[in-house]
Amino acid sequence: MPPFLHFRVVAWCVAERGMSILAAAIGSAAGALALVALLIFLLWFCLFGRRSVSRTSGTASSDPSLQAGRNVAMELSLGEARRFEMEELAQATKGFTSKSLIGVDKFGEAYKGLLQDGMLVAIKKRPGSPTQEFVNEVRYLSSIRHRNLVALLGYCQENNMQFLVYEYVPNGSVSSHLYGGGGNVAGQKLEFRNRLTISLGAAKGLAHLHSLSPRLIHKDFKTANVLVDENYIAKVADAGLCNVLGREDVGPSSQTVAEDIFLAPEVQEFRRFSEKSDVYAFGVFLLELVTGREASEPPPSSSAQTLVEWFLALQMQNKVDYGNLSAVIDERMDGSYTAEGLEELMVLTTRCLEVLSGKRPGMSYVVTELERILDREVRLTTLMGEEGTPTVTLGSQLFEATK
Repeated sequence: MPPFLHFRVVAWCVAERGMSILAAAIGSAAGALALVALLIFLLWFCLFGRRSVSRTSGTASSDPSLQAGRNVAMELSLGEARRFEMEELAQATKGFTSKSLIGVDKFGEAYKGLLQDGMLVAIKKRPGSPTQEFVNEVRYLSSIRHRNLVALLGYCQENNMQFLVYEYVPNGSVSSHLYGGGGNVAGQKLEFRNRLTISLGAAKGLAHLHSLSPRLIHKDFKTANVLVDENYIAKVADAGLCNVLGREDVGPSSQTVAEDIFLAPEVQEFRRFSEKSDVYAFGVFLLELVTGREASEPPPSSSAQTLVEWFLALQMQNKVDYGNLSAVIDERMDGSYTAEGLEELMVLTTRCLEVLSGKRPGMSYVVTELERILDREVRLTTLMGEEGTPTVTLGSQLFEATK
């Protein structure tokens, strides 16, 4: 064979072998890519596909109220409220008789009731057409549980009436103990550190509402909406009730002067509710708790100002101290306090009542301060008691009548 032909044959063989190797390499690479793509698809399906399926099946409920919740987080907590029958509530209250009536508030008449399972409840009723919004809001509010909040148990909508069913809190409101009413009479003894304990419980209830996501603003916090149970633990009532009532039922226009005093300046002027407007109302609550007077009433030293106006005037003059407050301190505390403890509480009250909402503390700070003041007061008054000063009444004697 000629040399040049031998060279061409060899070159052709080498080229053919190279093409085979290249084809094999390309085939292997394609196979590897296909395998990687399959693995990626399987991984995606495991992570996202199954979640989508479960989410779809979990929200495809036959109950329309679950599909119309406030948001996804709230939808997950719906369904805890019990739907009562009107006949059951009528039996519990013996036909909503006057003997079962325990009060009237923004929502309507409130009755004490005994359910068939032996549970005591407070039942509120008002005229109202059935709406899905009412059910959604009640279901959300009933999912909120805290030691210092009155639990909303359920609802009923029948015969153009709306009902709310709450746990029954036996010892009534702080307002009734301070001013009488609700089965209580004014003039009952309530020691200073017991008032601190009540204010701390109420503060914890409000702080819990503000810690929710989204935050829940009370909008109607006052002494009448702080109850005490059989162990004298404070419970905030009617949390979120203004949301159930609707915007038209909220604000100064529908309230008395006595209730207006709890509204922050930005609420009275612009109806701008926030957690800081709740803090302002808590400041008014503290002032009433210490003085034993309704905040809308004038102090003894001034007939031209309400108690809050008088206190804020002292604040502006930097004169909020024990000397100025001694004339309006509730005498039913019977000297069971230290001047330092009282002054510290009034400093906290002053901060809560700041006209500018941005200067008011958050409720979590209020809780921390009340815990500190209470702990110090308990230690000091216990030492005082050991030295001969009457000790502070605790437990079941909290609201013992003054002898």
